[in-house]
Amino acid sequence: MREKVEQAIEKIRPSLQMDGGDIELVDIDDNNVVKVRLRGACGSCPMSVMTLKMGVERIVKEMVPEVKSVEAV
Repeated sequence: MREKVEQAIEKIRPSLQMDGGDIELVDIDDNNVVKVRLRGACGSCPMSVMTLKMGVERIVKEMVPEVKSVEAV
């Protein structure tokens, strides 16, 4: 599953990088919760929660249905 999640993140990464940010996969826990770190402009952006839930989580769950949620650490 980790490989599928990494592929989903690679699909998302160019959009984040266009805005000066980036994303890093930190962990996938036993409950299929994906932990990511938002970096650069995304780490301090007031819209990062919306980006995480409406963008990153949506795409990751579409590509890897067994993922329960995506959380920032």
